[in-house]
Amino acid sequence: LVASRARARDAPRPTSRRTTARSGVPPTCVIPSDLSTSANASSSSARSQPGATGSSTRRSSVVTSATGKKGGKSSSNASGLLSGVHPDSVEQVGRIVEKAQAASDRWGVEITGFLDPALAADAAMAIGRAADVTAMPWGGHVRAERVRLVMGRKETLGEPWEAKEEQEETDGTTDGGEDVDTENRDSNPSVSNSPDSFRQIASDENGVVVLVQITGNFVFDTADHRDFLGAILGTGIDRGKIGDVYVSGERGAFVMCDPAMGEFLGTALTSVRTVPVRCAVVPLSELKLPKPRVDQFTTIEASMRLDAVASAGFRMSRAKMNDLIVAGAVRVNWREGCKPKTLVAAGDVISLRGKGRVEIGAVGETAKGKFQVDVVRYL
Repeated sequence: LVASRARARDAPRPTSRRTTARSGVPPTCVIPSDLSTSANASSSSARSQPGATGSSTRRSSVVTSATGKKGGKSSSNASGLLSGVHPDSVEQVGRIVEKAQAASDRWGVEITGFLDPALAADAAMAIGRAADVTAMPWGGHVRAERVRLVMGRKETLGEPWEAKEEQEETDGTTDGGEDVDTENRDSNPSVSNSPDSFRQIASDENGVVVLVQITGNFVFDTADHRDFLGAILGTGIDRGKIGDVYVSGERGAFVMCDPAMGEFLGTALTSVRTVPVRCAVVPLSELKLPKPRVDQFTTIEASMRLDAVASAGFRMSRAKMNDLIVAGAVRVNWREGCKPKTLVAAGDVISLRGKGRVEIGAVGETAKGKFQVDVVRYL
């Protein structure tokens, strides 16, 4: 008994729970020496990283305001640069504005892909609210619908050809079927030779828009705008690389596109419908547009509903127009998803697939409280 008590007294004693609790660290827990400093180091490096604040924060705030935490729309879209932008275009316009501000920060130039008129108008409006940056549209000629936005500081881009445009509108050369205003204006000695100037970017040589001529014999197999566009997109080209398509009757069509795509179409596009075709890049001055056929008149409507104004503009029954709207054949300001009860206003453009478009002019009110609408239909 005495011997067993002596052995128990001499044996090592285990660490007590009271000692572990007092120290606050379990005996098996090991803390790496560099763990406590890693968080502080990362945070300090983020604060010291150049560009963490200032212009990059300003650019990222545009995209942050365009989408919520999970990509949804944010209620803050109604303020700032994106105020008034169509909800369907907020995210795209946010990215375009971010590119424009990046070009301004580095005194460079950024160029978008081809944009439809509605998206281009929203983007130009948002960029116009930003400081030290501007956007100039270019689609191959001054009246192009699908355009690319050339974005940068005014000091970098220089001046557009406003005087030339005013002269064109005065003499009416475009409407007379003569050459469209696409000639190389760099022959003017007052044009800047800087590669980043708008006049160089929009020139015939080394410009951001080229003209491709598609030739073929379409006498026995007529092709329309949708046939040419479908054949072009069938080669795998993105829609943002293609501008306006102008059908030239039985001879083929002209296509505005990105310079890289102009060379690609020369080998990739071999037929439209059943007609073999040839594609070649030609000078922009080769494009000749016929005089547009216009029908101007005034109509009296009880309301400004889309089905009422569009049926009068395209001269068809309201029931038939209602069916076309439901089928998705009608667009307002180049946007889909409209309904018969959608309200339209002065300045809106209503397009009907295969029938042209109608532009709403001045809207007045008659003595009986109805709407007097001036309509211009482009046939």
